Amino acid sequence: MAATVTPHKLRLIGTEETFSTPAYIDAYMKLAERDKSTGVQYVRLLLQHNAKWLTDLDYRLSEMDQSGVDMHLLSLNAPGVQVFEPEEGSRLASVVNDEIASLIQKYPERLCGLATVAPQDPVGAVKEIDRAMGQLGLNGIIINSHTQGDFLDDPKFFPILEAAVRNRAAIYLHPQLPPDSMIKPFEKYAMEGAIWGFAAEASLHAVRMILGGVFDRFPDLQIVLGHMGEGLPYWLFRLDQVYRLLTRLKSPAILPLRRLPSEYVKSNFYITTSGMFWNPVLKFCVETLGVDRVMFSIDFPFERCQEAAEFMRNAPLSDEEKRKIAHENAQKLFRIKTPW
Repeated sequence: MAATVTPHKLRLIGTEETFSTPAYIDAYMKLAERDKSTGVQYVRLLLQHNAKWLTDLDYRLSEMDQSGVDMHLLSLNAPGVQVFEPEEGSRLASVVNDEIASLIQKYPERLCGLATVAPQDPVGAVKEIDRAMGQLGLNGIIINSHTQGDFLDDPKFFPILEAAVRNRAAIYLHPQLPPDSMIKPFEKYAMEGAIWGFAAEASLHAVRMILGGVFDRFPDLQIVLGHMGEGLPYWLFRLDQVYRLLTRLKSPAILPLRRLPSEYVKSNFYITTSGMFWNPVLKFCVETLGVDRVMFSIDFPFERCQEAAEFMRNAPLSDEEKRKIAHENAQKLFRIKTPW
């Protein structure tokens, strides 16, 4: 994987690029007035600080232009609509998806988008997936990890996963704050967010799905993890080794799987570079998962477009590998139409 000098422009599609709408921010701020829990207040501060950058399209396009990023795959900021009551969550999801579709119509060469859904309303979520992937023509689904403490290995969410597969829609499993059942040890040193809690929570969710047999039930389901896989690629050897041991010991808690845990990661997961602009990790992930399973991402507006773009252009990879990560894998997985 020797580094090369690419004489032509490297097209870049950012695949975890957060946005929000005034209607969503207003609804969340009203929730924060009632709910004083650590997690809700953490997000309130984050939204207050980043509201302009999340909603200002001119600023987004300017940053993209200055850094040479061609497209953003838009997704609603965490925790999305998953913190609201079911009916309100589904209503907000439809409003947000209509807004994404409207933005894409205005800037089809610069924007594409992921549909947000409210898993706490499974019936409504299925309807919204069908509408968003059909009528609205969006490119996939964003689920901000756990929904009020429940994870996607719970059978009540299986209709949502079935709808995703039926619509050939990959699910971007974006992290959020750990649920109430696990957040306490993270709070003392502000560990509940991006510094550690996000990765711990999202990787927990992914492993629950694997060990819960979700991918035996839905073998075509594709899940995307940001931040170089939330640490999961590093853990594959250990997952397999301990799974074998627990199986031999006939642990009552372990489910018999058709394959080893690492095999599901390599066939049912993609990872992105969001917020992890570090060549040693990039090289390790490419070698571990294969270059076809890695996609470029920025984590806008929480990370700088320029830094992410320079990282990708200067990565110690071949031109072919760079093109796959920079845009080709995203085009294929999310069925993104580009003018180039």
